[in-house]
Amino acid sequence: MSKTKRHPRSRGLAFSAFLAGRQLLAFSSSSRLLHGNQQFSSALTSYSHLQEGVYLFKNGVDPYSGGVFRHSPLYLSLFTTILPVTGTASSVLWTLSDALGAWALVKIWNSRQCVPSSKRDTLVAAMYLLNPYIFLPSLAQSTSSFENTLMLLSLMFASQGRASATLLSLAFLVHLSLSSILILTPLLLLLLLDPVSRLASPKSLSSLGVDFRRLIPFLGEFVIYLGTFTLLSTFTSGGWSWITQTWGASLSLPDLTPTTGMWWYFFTEMFDHFRPFFLMVFSVHLLIYIAPICIKFQYDPLYAAFLLIGILGTFKAYPTLSDPGLFLSMIAIFPETYPYLRHPIVTALLHLHASLLMPLFNHLWLTQGTGNANFYYASTLVFACSNGAALLDCIWAGLRIAIGEEREGYAVAQE
Repeated sequence: MSKTKRHPRSRGLAFSAFLAGRQLLAFSSSSRLLHGNQQFSSALTSYSHLQEGVYLFKNGVDPYSGGVFRHSPLYLSLFTTILPVTGTASSVLWTLSDALGAWALVKIWNSRQCVPSSKRDTLVAAMYLLNPYIFLPSLAQSTSSFENTLMLLSLMFASQGRASATLLSLAFLVHLSLSSILILTPLLLLLLLDPVSRLASPKSLSSLGVDFRRLIPFLGEFVIYLGTFTLLSTFTSGGWSWITQTWGASLSLPDLTPTTGMWWYFFTEMFDHFRPFFLMVFSVHLLIYIAPICIKFQYDPLYAAFLLIGILGTFKAYPTLSDPGLFLSMIAIFPETYPYLRHPIVTALLHLHASLLMPLFNHLWLTQGTGNANFYYASTLVFACSNGAALLDCIWAGLRIAIGEEREGYAVAQE
C-alpha cells in the first residue's frame, strides 16, 4: 500500500524537476542565441517575426503588408491582450505549454491502457520534456511548441471520447498550421472507436460495429469551428490578406529561408517556369498518405495518427526540429511495438549523426563562410533519412506485431 501511495508523489516530483530544469535553461543567456536559428524556428513559427508583427499591430500598421509576418491573426489578438510576448513571463509561457503537452501525452498513454495512472507515466513525460528536438525549439520560443501542444490535446480529447473539445482544438491547430489537416481523418476514426491497442488483432471497422453516420455531425462541427476562427482572424486583421500570408505560405513557399526540411533548397534551384507544377506535386504528396495509412490501420486510429505525424514532420513545407520531435516522443506510448522494430540502433545513430551535422554545417556556411548551402542541405537530407528510417521501422513494427513471434522453421517473407 505504501508503494502505491508513493508513486503519484514521486511522479509529481520528477515532473516538477523536469520543468524546473527547463525553466532554468530558459533563463540562461544561451537561450537567446537560439532565437534566430532556422533549425528551431521557421518563417511561420519565428519568435522574432512574432515580436515584429505584434509591434506593428500595436502601432496601427498592417503586419501582413510587409511579407515577413506569417503567423495567424489569433496570435496577434492573444499576444496583444492576454499573453506576454517579451521578458521572463514569455519564457514561462513556453515552458507551461510544453508541460501541458507532456501532461496530454501521459493522458493519451493512460487512455490507451485504460488506467487512470501507471508507473510508466514519468517515462512518457520525460520522453517529451527531455527530448532535445522538443525543448530546444521551446527555448528558441518557436510557436511550433504551441502547435505540438494543440496536437497532443486533440489526441487526448479524442482518446477520451470528448468530440467537441477534440474538434475545437483541431480547428485551432489547423488555423495555426494548415498542414495539420492531415490528422483530421484519424482523429474522426478515433472518436468512433477508442484508443486501445488493436495492432496484435487487426479487424475491419465494420466488424467492430462502427457507425459512420456519426461522422457527418463531427465534420459539420469542425467546419463551424474553423469558420469561426477564420471570421475572428479576418475581424482582427481588418481584411482577408492574412490568408495568403499564412495559409498560402504553406502552399506557395514564398520564403526560402533554410529549414530542416527538403523544400527550401529544391525551390531555390527551381526555374520559375516549373515552380507551380512542383509546388502542386509537393503539396499533394503530403495528402496521398492519408488514405493508405488510415485504411491499413483503421482498427487503431491512434497509431495511424502517430504515423501521419511522422510523415508531416518529415515532408511539411516549413518544419522545425519540434515536428519530428513530437513523432519520436510519441514512440513512448507504443511499447508493444518495440520487439518488432528492425533497426532501432541504426535509426538512433542516424539521428545522432544528423543532429551533429546540421549545426556544424550551418555554422560553417552562415558563420564562418567556409562552406555553402550544399553543406547544410546535405545534412538535412541525412536528417530526412533518419526520420524516414524511424517512420518505416514503426510502420513495419505496427504490421509485424499481428503475426506474432517467429517460429522455428518459419520466416516472415512479406507483410
